[in-house]
Amino acid sequence: MRVAVLASGQGSNLQALLDAFSHPSSPAAIALVVSNKAAAGALARAAARGVPTAVIAESGDDAPRLLALLGEHAADLVVLAGYLKKVPESVVRAYRGRMLNVHPALLPAFGGAGMYGRRVHEAVLASGARVTGVTVHLVDEQYDHGPIVAQWPVPVRAGDTAESLAARVLAVEHELLPAVVAAFARRGGAAPCSLSAEAFGPVPVLPPALDDALVAGLSNAIAETP
Repeated sequence: MRVAVLASGQGSNLQALLDAFSHPSSPAAIALVVSNKAAAGALARAAARGVPTAVIAESGDDAPRLLALLGEHAADLVVLAGYLKKVPESVVRAYRGRMLNVHPALLPAFGGAGMYGRRVHEAVLASGARVTGVTVHLVDEQYDHGPIVAQWPVPVRAGDTAESLAARVLAVEHELLPAVVAAFARRGGAAPCSLSAEAFGPVPVLPPALDDALVAGLSNAIAETP
């Protein structure tokens, strides 16, 4: 399956995808990386792996060019990995059911316009929430709104800052996003994964050692998911 990635920043989630699908026998391959920022680190990461790159208008409102690029590179799936602009509706329609986004919280909480990066983690801490996490969902015409494909919880520790919480959430993003893309490629579509936050029920604040074990165990859990 040929995957196009849209990214606006340094591209750590893109790197996780590049690493996960670097083998010729991988179920997916990164075929194109597009950014609305000419200086985005994601473009350099892609170029270092020999993946074609392209830059669109900084506003992101460049539907004809984006559709042409996706068609030119025969993208089967589009992944938003730290892409900070709303995808034009015509592009969403063209790739409905074939466009995924990763969000650093358990949607529908802490999502919507303007909720990205540090802002999300600050909002989580300000709310007093005892658990946050990562969501991978299908993209529709609204911010952070499409059907949820997979979620994984990250407990909030006493004394967490936005930075410390962000680092632990990002580590989960790097595991969950490639797993969902691989599952999509194997199944030929975005059937919901069994890794769902709801399966955990109410999650208490965990001791740091147990929290670390939960995150470390994600790779094994994902590997066992059909």
